[in-house]
Amino acid sequence: MTLAATTDLIASATAARSVVLAFNVITIEHAEGIAAGAEHAGAAVIMQISENTVRFHGGRIVPVASACARIAEGSVVPIAVHLDHFRDTALLDDAIASAAALGITSIMVDAAQLPYQDNVDRTRSFATAAHQAGLWVEAELGEIGGKGDAHASGARTDPDEAAEFAAQTGVDGLAVAVGSTHAMTVRDARLDLALINELAERVPIPLVLHGSSGVPHSQLRQAVDAGIRKVNIGTALNVALTGAVRDVLAADAAVTDPRGYLKAGRQAIGDTVAELCRAVGSSRQAVIAGEAQTR
Repeated sequence: MTLAATTDLIASATAARSVVLAFNVITIEHAEGIAAGAEHAGAAVIMQISENTVRFHGGRIVPVASACARIAEGSVVPIAVHLDHFRDTALLDDAIASAAALGITSIMVDAAQLPYQDNVDRTRSFATAAHQAGLWVEAELGEIGGKGDAHASGARTDPDEAAEFAAQTGVDGLAVAVGSTHAMTVRDARLDLALINELAERVPIPLVLHGSSGVPHSQLRQAVDAGIRKVNIGTALNVALTGAVRDVLAADAAVTDPRGYLKAGRQAIGDTVAELCRAVGSSRQAVIAGEAQTR
């Protein structure tokens, strides 16, 4: 299976009124686990590399992005590679310039922390550059005016502002604040499904849900029915990996070879990915996307 393009996966999901799950990569075990879980579920997925992860790897995009692309190329299901939550302008420039060579096909320009007009201006500028490089572009809009944390549990995206933002920036996908929160370790978030419906009616581009680790499966399925087309998941994988590693180390205090406990962590990530793909219903996208690539 060739390395997939985010735009193809999102287009297939939109046409089918389905969803693509996007999983955050921090280590190579994340990437391998994501690919294994997607294969077990028969699902097309996206591997995401955040700006924070790039900084964790010494500020260099190439090593982790190259690893993701090579793992995706060897998978039997379509996998795309996406850069997530990029705020630093120097890193944005670097990412856009190097994306094609690395197999990256999309990027999120995150200026949601800025006042509304500043968010529009920065997003539009980088979206233009990213489009010229052939990338699918995601952006984020949270509270009116862009003040505060766009994914605080009480933050909500205004539909009028979202429609205007999409038109002014020319982005391809929009992350919206509808009740989820980043870094949740329990699944008790309650989404504003009526707002998702309204946003889907008003905004002519695919909607993205961030902070999905804290959302129950049933709520995620309802969010997809309401119009969400990309679902981001990160913390759930870290919880799975860390739990598995702790179990191995707790069982034998003499363990020193990291391959044993990292293998358990990688397996836990794969199991979590497969469970989420099956539960949310993204598995049918593998067939759709795979057929699209062979035409």
